[in-house]
Amino acid sequence: METAIGISADSAPYIPLDHEPNVTDDARLNQLGYKQELSRSLSAIANFSVTFSIISVITGLTTMYSTGLTFGGPVTMVYGWPIVGVLTMIVGLAMAEICSAYPTSGGLYFWSARLCGNEWGPMVSWFTGWFNIVGQWAVTTSVDFSLAQLIQVIILLSTGGKNGGGYEASKYVVIAFHGAILSMHAIINSLPISVLSFFGQLAAVWNLLGVVLLMILIPSVATERASAKFVFTHFNTDNGEGINSKVYIFVLGLLMSQYTLTGYDASAHMTEETKNADKNGPKGIISAIGISIIFGWGYLLGITFAVTDIPYLLSEDNDAGGYAIAEIFYLAFKNRYGSGVGGIICLGVIAIAIFFCGMSSVTSNSRMVYAFSRDGAMPLSSLWHKVNKQEVPINAVWLSAFISFCMALTGKLGSEIVCPRTLQPRALWSGGWLDRSAMGGDHLGPILIACCLSSHL
Repeated sequence: METAIGISADSAPYIPLDHEPNVTDDARLNQLGYKQELSRSLSAIANFSVTFSIISVITGLTTMYSTGLTFGGPVTMVYGWPIVGVLTMIVGLAMAEICSAYPTSGGLYFWSARLCGNEWGPMVSWFTGWFNIVGQWAVTTSVDFSLAQLIQVIILLSTGGKNGGGYEASKYVVIAFHGAILSMHAIINSLPISVLSFFGQLAAVWNLLGVVLLMILIPSVATERASAKFVFTHFNTDNGEGINSKVYIFVLGLLMSQYTLTGYDASAHMTEETKNADKNGPKGIISAIGISIIFGWGYLLGITFAVTDIPYLLSEDNDAGGYAIAEIFYLAFKNRYGSGVGGIICLGVIAIAIFFCGMSSVTSNSRMVYAFSRDGAMPLSSLWHKVNKQEVPINAVWLSAFISFCMALTGKLGSEIVCPRTLQPRALWSGGWLDRSAMGGDHLGPILIACCLSSHL
């Protein structure tokens, strides 16, 4: 089966269509070798909303705040964020330019095939696609599992906290939460794109307002606040890991920012459902990164001004069981009003934002699965790229949710589910760009090995 990536060397080269003002998105997609199957109804705002909700600074920074505090503390977070932000924007600008030329759901792997040429394109595209798709599944796993953990912390604080006999959910209960969350995300993503667009825009508004609310409310409510000197100059070297090199500590602290500023390729994956995709896709990438950098830094500053005792916030003996931001919120309200209920409500605001983040992540995952299987690069490809009557790749949606659940399982059971066997890729150098045989077909050895290894980390 010939696909867009299976174009032979003597086929006509790609010709930009900018000089033809009346050209349609469908014509551009057809020129790239694909037919329009998904419903193209997303506006520029809707495209941006999906990416902004996946980046979700309130999700990433809340989840990884303890890491930032541990490795470097305020200095690493306050200065590391803009450093990572600038570097991310550089990558985003490059991606946006390529996206404007090749607006397809495949995104990175399709770009790799076209830009690397016939000699290297098949192999590079195959590896790019699998690293991209498994990475996306891992992101969904991480986001939804972090929500399950936050729900557990909310329940713990609501029932008296760790020091007050509060309920601590077992790992099996947390996994059950994770499975339920993924199921809800799969159900939502099975709805028509018009409905999903509404949820996506609601998610963007919720994330933006949530960040603004919390960055102002928490330091305002806190009875004890950190000084500006502490926030902008304190470097925490007490990491409990025996690491003394300040450079190394700073680099490890950057993981908080790096973890958060990801997923901006979602705008590319949604281009086949976006109007004026060659312009609105790139705009979605750049604007989502830029706005996230600005509001993320504000969120970090606001929360860090409420930090006064780093060791206690990181201690597993506090009421939140060592969940730093939860303890910050809880103490801010408890010290001022005698009750931590206000802090628990604020955690609820974050929980909803994380839920939206996971929802958008499944959306992006499913479009990548749809595109990759359309080019015959996955086992049972013909099954995963099917769309239903609402023009939704529903099989890809549920596959993404299922694999993300499996990735949350740890130990031997997890590796057996995610990585049933090891196979080797072949025929990477066969003729054409990347048809089914050239992409390795079902022979996914390297990436399955990576899955097996990751399940033990």
